[in-house]
Amino acid sequence: MAASLELVGWVLVLFSASRAVSADPSLARQACLQTFYRLLGLKSARIWLGRTGRFLGNSDPVPAGRFPRSGAGCGGLFGLRCGPDSGVPPVECPWRQPVIGGVKPSVCRPEPLSPPAHTPTGLRYRPQPGGNTQGARQEGEGAEVSAMAGNSSSPSTDGFLCECDPESCQGEIVCRAQQECYSAIVYGDLKKGCFGQEEQSRMSCNTPNQRTVNVVCCDYEMCNKNITPTLPTDPDPTFAVDNEMTQLVIYAVSPIGALIILAAAAICIARFMHKRRLQRYQRDVERGGVHVGDMHAYPAGDNTLQDLVDQSSGSGSGLPFLVQRTVARQITLVEQIGKGRYGEVWRGQWQGENVAVKIFNSRDEKSWFRETEIYNTVLLRHENILGFIASDMTSRNSCTQLWLITHYHEFGSLYDFLQRTTLDAHRMMKLACSIAGGLVHLHVEIFGTQGKPAIAHRDLKSKNILVKSNGQCCIADLGLAVMHSQATDTLDLGSNPRVGTKRYMAPELLEETMNFECFDSYKRIDVYALGLVLWEVARRCTSGGIAEEYKPPYYDVVPSDPSYEDMKKVVVVDQQRPSIPNRWSSDQTLTAMAKLMRECWYHNPAARLTALRVKKTLNKLQNSLEKLKELKQDV
Repeated sequence: MAASLELVGWVLVLFSASRAVSADPSLARQACLQTFYRLLGLKSARIWLGRTGRFLGNSDPVPAGRFPRSGAGCGGLFGLRCGPDSGVPPVECPWRQPVIGGVKPSVCRPEPLSPPAHTPTGLRYRPQPGGNTQGARQEGEGAEVSAMAGNSSSPSTDGFLCECDPESCQGEIVCRAQQECYSAIVYGDLKKGCFGQEEQSRMSCNTPNQRTVNVVCCDYEMCNKNITPTLPTDPDPTFAVDNEMTQLVIYAVSPIGALIILAAAAICIARFMHKRRLQRYQRDVERGGVHVGDMHAYPAGDNTLQDLVDQSSGSGSGLPFLVQRTVARQITLVEQIGKGRYGEVWRGQWQGENVAVKIFNSRDEKSWFRETEIYNTVLLRHENILGFIASDMTSRNSCTQLWLITHYHEFGSLYDFLQRTTLDAHRMMKLACSIAGGLVHLHVEIFGTQGKPAIAHRDLKSKNILVKSNGQCCIADLGLAVMHSQATDTLDLGSNPRVGTKRYMAPELLEETMNFECFDSYKRIDVYALGLVLWEVARRCTSGGIAEEYKPPYYDVVPSDPSYEDMKKVVVVDQQRPSIPNRWSSDQTLTAMAKLMRECWYHNPAARLTALRVKKTLNKLQNSLEKLKELKQDV
């Protein structure tokens, strides 16, 4: 029965409140507040309104617009909205008191127990003496609010005053803080107030400065009065663009820089390891042995180069590769004796014996490889072919070098020898016969289990012929050589892009009519060059006490470094050949030499003599001179 009466009372209260809305808004607010009190079981409560100067009780009319604003989510009862919009005062909002009695409030309600120490409006709750809500007093510019529920009470806490902007403090200019005062600039608006809870203070005061919000906190009386935070100024758009471009450049360059650093580090490590290997090899050489892979090779005591050659397989292909590398790493360079477009020539020493070291430039690696390949061909060793000792790829001053080690001949090249020496008929024939003999050995193919392919030199000239101490010559520089085998009918041209010396080029090369698929064509251009070399030798032969000064072929019709066009005009168009001195006609040997030369440099390649025929003719002339010499001695 009591419950039914209570329900009827609630209905009447709500009905009265709804009737009063249209008549007087204050009556509606009073009815809403009384309804809250009844729901919470409060018998007595009074709220002090600071600016009105009076209390608001259960039956007091509520003045409009003089209540704290409700927070977000502060709801109403039975669909009614409490707050300034509805005219119902929210005494406490959820954001001010997270949990009330273990239940999250969803409506505006007065505090039944102890009030919080701080509100965003600057109000501070203080219970009245005796445990009953009998009255409250106003302190400073703020307002005090008392709320009692039954006989409960709460202790009071003191703080310090802070300056507060009226908008944040509901028209008040000061508030009392329990934690810290704050002064904040938010999107250009200045906000001032106080924090009552430690969590609020920690979260807001520790927030870093941002472009739109800047909060400054302090903790003493009116400390925020003269504090005006500022927002960071907007950067110059040009500077911002430049900064973005700088960042893009940094992002793009950083990986490249890292790769360059890694590459440089790898190169440094490789050079360091290479230097260590060279030092280890040098130490092994000084100790008398050289490590090659897992093998250890020692020099053969007091052996000479000739001993090493004699101890080889006898195939004429040079020393075994292991011995070649051993010898190459034990050679000491003494002096430079020549230099050309393709490298340098040094005199070196191996166990006190002189050797010639031809050092190729790294860009001419194909010439070095080709010459090494041909020198290692079986049965190539011949007295009129430069003796090959070894080849190796080594390092000098951190640069890769390609070494070709051959026998050393102190007289040097035929070109140098003829410039400083005149010849008699016997020395001339000895030089000429040895040159022809070496060329014949190259051109002839030897058949057998250890045969030799036919080889064409392609760059025969006086600078590529060396003079030996016994008065004979030997042919050197096989970097452009061509090999041919009748057994397989193959022509090995190699991959060297070099071409021969223009001054010694045959007419068919200059007018580009040569058949490059025919090996005989290569042999015929060697014979043409041989005729020019014989002309150079014969000019230095004395006859009647007279000898011409050394000159290269065509010295009188082309410049010192002729072009293709120069040589083509002289040799092909004008069909000129080196001039024969008149004094040769009075000497039988020189006359025969002149006839042989003309048969070597015919314009028609097929009409030229073979190297073997030139050799036989020269040998016949040499034998005639020997017989004539013997007759003179007998007389």
